[in-house]
Amino acid sequence: MAILSDFNEDQENNNSSSGLSFNGVLDPSNPMGFLESAFNFVSENSDMFKKGSPERKISSLANGLDMENHSWGQSLQEVTINIPVPEGTKSRDVSCEIKMKNLKVGLKGQTPIIEGELFEAVKPNDSYWMMEDQKLISVLLTKCDKMTWWKSLVKGGPEIDTQKAEPEPSKLADLDGETRSAVEKMMFDQRQKQMGLPTSQEIENQEMMKKFMAQNPNFDFSNAKMM
Repeated sequence: MAILSDFNEDQENNNSSSGLSFNGVLDPSNPMGFLESAFNFVSENSDMFKKGSPERKISSLANGLDMENHSWGQSLQEVTINIPVPEGTKSRDVSCEIKMKNLKVGLKGQTPIIEGELFEAVKPNDSYWMMEDQKLISVLLTKCDKMTWWKSLVKGGPEIDTQKAEPEPSKLADLDGETRSAVEKMMFDQRQKQMGLPTSQEIENQEMMKKFMAQNPNFDFSNAKMM
């Protein structure tokens, strides 16, 4: 877990003059993972991804809840939490523990504002918290499963309708064809998983199997299993 409250701005440009290289491996079973890595690398090291870019649009496909003492939202990649605190609060006054399956946030010496088992696992080393304007604790959690919309922040908490967790039509229309196709496929697979139905890849495998069976009627497929 990283804490950005005391980040030294003088270090921001330390690598500005050094050569940059992107090391990524394309896993056919997880193309969006490669896409996210590429987006993150380029956005951190260039001005390519500004407001209105596909990466920004994908990251902003979020929903969540406004609670009495905090609010949270999500994209398929991450969960963001905002917790208002008394003005003048310092980072040293904050207690924040981010674990793979648990979260505990609050002010030292007081009852935690948020405490419980997270709806899904997160990556603690890729998550962080920071103070904003000495009056807001901002927490970012990086999801382990980037194909799942969370129904709640912590288990047992108020739930949202994940069927509504999708981009606005205008947002989706702004994406280029390839990115739009990837997002639409991701959304379709997510709905299918929630309903216990086959994903696009499973449907494709079934169609290929049916075609093969039709082309080879003399084969014995009695023990074949459709995946």
